[in-house]
Amino acid sequence: MGIVHPHLWFDSNALEAAQYYVSIFPNSSITDVLLAPSDMPGAKKGDPFVVHFVLDGQPVEALSAGPHFQLNEAFSMVVDCDTQEEVDRYWDALLEGGGTELQCGWLTDRFGLTWQVVPRQLIEWTLSPDADPEGAARATAVMFTQVKLDIAALEAAYRGV
Repeated sequence: MGIVHPHLWFDSNALEAAQYYVSIFPNSSITDVLLAPSDMPGAKKGDPFVVHFVLDGQPVEALSAGPHFQLNEAFSMVVDCDTQEEVDRYWDALLEGGGTELQCGWLTDRFGLTWQVVPRQLIEWTLSPDADPEGAARATAVMFTQVKLDIAALEAAYRGV
C-alpha cells in the first residue's frame, strides 16, 4: 500500500530546512538522507539531495534540485494549535531567521515554505455547521484584520463581546 506525503522542492538546502523543521515540532525526525549520485542542479555529487523526514508524525520528502521551481502560497503546511501559547511558540519559531508574516495566521518561513498557524477553535467558530452565523461573520471579520491569530480576540468577536 502506498503512502501519501508532501514532497517539497528546495533550491539547495533541503537538509537544512528539514533539520530546522524537526527541531520545532514534537514527534519529528530525519529518517533518511540520500546523496546526489552526480553533479546536478541544487547538489554536487555526494551532497544531500533527497531528505526523508517525519514532521509531527507526517512523512515528508524534501529535494535540493535547483531554482527551477519555487515554493509558494498555493501549498502550505497547517499547524493546528490548542492554545495561544502554542500559536505564539510555533509562529515565532517558524519566522526565526528571516520568515515573512502574511495575513490571517499565514507566514512564509526563511526557506520559502508557507505555514498556517491556526487555533483549532477557529473552525468551530467560523465553519462548523453548528456555528452561530452572526458570530461566525464577526470572527471571520476579525480574522481578516489579524496577522498572527489572537484566540481571545476571535472568541470575543464570535461571542459578540
